[in-house]
Amino acid sequence: MTQTQKPLGLASDHAGFELKQFVKTYLDQHAIPYKDYGTLSTDSCDYPDYAHALARGIESGEVEKGIAICGTGEGISMTLNKHAAVRAALCWIPEIAKMTRLHNDANVLVLAGRYTTPTLAEPIIETFLSTPFEGGRHQRRIEKMSLK
Repeated sequence: MTQTQKPLGLASDHAGFELKQFVKTYLDQHAIPYKDYGTLSTDSCDYPDYAHALARGIESGEVEKGIAICGTGEGISMTLNKHAAVRAALCWIPEIAKMTRLHNDANVLVLAGRYTTPTLAEPIIETFLSTPFEGGRHQRRIEKMSLK
């Protein structure tokens, strides 16, 4: 598994907190550094607060990639993708994680906390972190994504 020199950013709401705890254990076991942008408990909270914090971490260069989790993965993904520097991809199987890295250079893996088990999350995370961007024709497509 390849890793960036910078830590991996993590973000979740209350519905994604338990899966995020699993992700942290997984990252610790693989000696992958991370920065947790919250939430820090299962208390009810708003996913945009933590999505924006992770996105700002990417924009500032504090982190290069991230993993974000909310109940369905949809809300946190939508929020993250409001930021021009973020290409967040909701992945539910390893093959999606592979293709979104190869073709879209996704820099945030989004998981559905209520629907993704740790057993399923592990190969998705591994695939996302180990798959490089293919470049080539895909680069020009990425350049057309931002409206700025």
